[in-house]
Amino acid sequence: MTAAVHITPARMLSECVHIVLIGCGGNGSQMLTGLARLDHAIRALGHPGLDVEVFDPDTVSEANIGRQLFSPADVGQYKACVHTQRVNHFFGLDWRAHPRKFERKQDAYPAARPAIFIVCVDSKAARKAVDAYLSNRLNTYVLDLGNRASDGQVVFGQTPRTVIEDVEANEVHSGRFNPVGSVALPYPYALFPELVDTREPEDDMPSCGLAEALARQELFVNQSVVTPALAILWEFFRHGRLTWHGAFVNLKTGAMRPLATSTSSKAGE
Repeated sequence: MTAAVHITPARMLSECVHIVLIGCGGNGSQMLTGLARLDHAIRALGHPGLDVEVFDPDTVSEANIGRQLFSPADVGQYKACVHTQRVNHFFGLDWRAHPRKFERKQDAYPAARPAIFIVCVDSKAARKAVDAYLSNRLNTYVLDLGNRASDGQVVFGQTPRTVIEDVEANEVHSGRFNPVGSVALPYPYALFPELVDTREPEDDMPSCGLAEALARQELFVNQSVVTPALAILWEFFRHGRLTWHGAFVNLKTGAMRPLATSTSSKAGE
């Protein structure tokens, strides 16, 4: 495949971008803090900034402390609420938390508003439910983060209809979302359908304590996955272009393999 460039749409650089963060656990809590830092930095550079909503129905347990960004005082509180409130106080923001599962609402997020959905869930079933909502949206980016015990992946892409609409549109049409000459980013769940394949059983048993949690998942695996995800968003907003849109990381081998943009990408693939 030939490496190419994905150009950030002008609207993503000139308007406040709506971020929907789904999940505020291992990856999501790290991601929320990173988004606040990203928002502060791009605002200093003249961007209107980010408007973030956080969804997570879970409460903080003893096993979350240390591996996720929560303290002993947070135990029993909703993850989305406690961490969003903390970030708001620290950075002077008014981001919103929803202590519930993300639910499909067709009119909740109009496509006229630039949006990025960041998926930090821990099961294929949860991803599949999110996919059912996202797959028909226009003008939308999707950033998926996932991990196992010591490795993980990050994939940044566009919803299928966003790509198709731009392929079919005349290049001088004012309604075009993607810039002319920009390589489309494939939809994460079309590129890696195994992420939403629920036919295989998953280990979804909760850990009773930190020691048990660490036996199942390395301490810094979430941070290692979130870092390239934030780097992609920084390139996207700061430099207005991407030559890579994902990565595979492995803490056991110390490797990170980027996923390059490609001219061979097709709509929804």
